[in-house]
Amino acid sequence: MSTTETKLMTAEELLELPRGEFRYELVKGELKRMSPTGDEHGRVTMELASPLYQYAKLNNLGRGYAAETGFKLESNPDTVRAPDIAFVSIERIQAAGSIQGYRSGAPDLAVEVISPGNTKREMAEKVKEYFESGARMVWVISPKLKTITVSRSLTGITTLTEKDTLDGGEVVPGFQISVAEIFDI
Repeated sequence: MSTTETKLMTAEELLELPRGEFRYELVKGELKRMSPTGDEHGRVTMELASPLYQYAKLNNLGRGYAAETGFKLESNPDTVRAPDIAFVSIERIQAAGSIQGYRSGAPDLAVEVISPGNTKREMAEKVKEYFESGARMVWVISPKLKTITVSRSLTGITTLTEKDTLDGGEVVPGFQISVAEIFDI
């Protein structure tokens, strides 16, 4: 009886893939193809990304990253995730210097906007991976429910609604935005 062994991809091979109509992530060496997002997903992402980026830049707190930016969370086999929005503190930026390829470890803040095809299990796995790789906070945004789940750890979880204010806590100190503003309510 013969078995076929699947060759696992590395982060370096992922980086060399041609750009096209899909985005990719690498999960334990296996390539995961992701379709382009829809209108609501993109709009909600920008409603948060723009003010977060401007605030972080104005206050010299760190850098914001767009959805196509991969972060290498694990090695051998490699996992590269691309959150919809990411923030890395100025201290980590300065310590690492110029980086070619993927930044090692999770961003300080990872933000995921749930797409229609995402499952609860998939989102929970991503949150776990981010924290295991050094994230200090993860926001999971549900455009459908108009909620934001704020995780400050795997057990420190709060869900915000359009009546609440989202804040950056110790990760992006002083940043605040109305949840309603993100959903354009």
